[in-house]
Amino acid sequence: MFIEKSLEQRAESRQFFKSLFTIVGPIALQNLISAAVGSADVVMLGYVGQDAIAAVNLASYIQFILFLFFIGLSSGVVMLAAQYWGKKDTYSIETIFGIGTKIAAAIGLVFAAGALFVPELLMKIFTNEEKLIVIGSEYLRVVGVSFVILAFSQIYQAVLKSIERVKQVTAITTAALLLNIGLNAVFIFGLFGAPKMGVKGVALATTISRVIELMLCVVICARVKEIHFSVGTLFRKNAILLKDFIKYSVPAIGNEAVWGAGWSMYAVIMGHLGSDLVAANSVVSVVRNLASVLCFGMAYGGAILLGKQIGANQMELAGRNASRLVKSTILAGFVGAVLLGLCRPILFRIADLNEQASYFLTPLLYINCVSLFGAAINTVLICGVFRAGGDAKWGLILDSLAMWAVSVPIGFVCAFVFHLPPLVVYLILYVDEWEKMIFNVIHYKSKKWMKNITREF
Repeated sequence: MFIEKSLEQRAESRQFFKSLFTIVGPIALQNLISAAVGSADVVMLGYVGQDAIAAVNLASYIQFILFLFFIGLSSGVVMLAAQYWGKKDTYSIETIFGIGTKIAAAIGLVFAAGALFVPELLMKIFTNEEKLIVIGSEYLRVVGVSFVILAFSQIYQAVLKSIERVKQVTAITTAALLLNIGLNAVFIFGLFGAPKMGVKGVALATTISRVIELMLCVVICARVKEIHFSVGTLFRKNAILLKDFIKYSVPAIGNEAVWGAGWSMYAVIMGHLGSDLVAANSVVSVVRNLASVLCFGMAYGGAILLGKQIGANQMELAGRNASRLVKSTILAGFVGAVLLGLCRPILFRIADLNEQASYFLTPLLYINCVSLFGAAINTVLICGVFRAGGDAKWGLILDSLAMWAVSVPIGFVCAFVFHLPPLVVYLILYVDEWEKMIFNVIHYKSKKWMKNITREF
């Protein structure tokens, strides 16, 4: 009996990892290419100057916050749509698409208005250096147009992922990101007769690639047989699904907003510690993003599989697979941290930094190695396991306390009251992942997160 059970569990484990990596592989590739675009931006902007790198890095926090809103909305879409996909209720998935798209478009309009009309005000949040404010504002005025376009493509892609069309999403984003890299080169260096536009060129390249990305989403979604994406779905009304979407997506949006605002406050603190630290952090962040693609892909891919199983009421199977997901992501996080540490020689070749900024590179890298391992564990639990069961409130509460009651206040005091060295302040800010980990593990063990949130219609 024991041997039979063991063989069954091995077969079950193989099936899970086969399905997981069918989804995770494309997501990881998508994240890798996205990180590569960030790397290319930094390398090419290095030819414009260190101030351009620092200014675009700070301005990109506006996009970063917007992305977090969209990630929260997308998580709400995935939480519901993946479970309804397990239940084979495609009508509800179409309705969820319409609800999510309308809300995303409204948020995109607000951010676009800020970037287009008051970019200087936004930049002053992150830095008091006038030269960085001017350069960053130029970038925001151009890239702001893409914010509304991004709203539509993100929800399209969330629904496609929920119904296990991850390869199509990867194809869409890969094409857009590669186009972004090519256009960056054209507009920064003035290739093929184009004018040399500097940071404006980077922004224009991003905007054009977003337009192409949305066009590809529309074309591919029109070819999906199971789900009918149409203008009509945008105006379809269902009070119960709207209530459920708000119930599960608002905490996810809040979680991402709280987390993103916390990271932005870290940027505010660093921005006031000098452009050298900001520039060095920009370079290290590029390498960190490359090292983290697999473990973060496993978190978001695992959420789709676990959500489908919970929606089909396969609770015991979902519990066992959640354990497999967590253990494998811990391993991926460790490998990612080691690889990140081994990238030290590459850092000094990515961009031409001054002596002080170059001095910061090595300690910032090793601090990020420790932070990355903790982030991998927390991300798979909060964004993968817990959200698969419809539990986004936990992450909202935990991140609010860890970041806003601990890390941000301590960071401000250390930087502006005690005037500690920049590296000490940076270390204090980046250990927040380890503060959260023990509480996440306790919540995971309780299994209070595992709920079927679908409805009967």
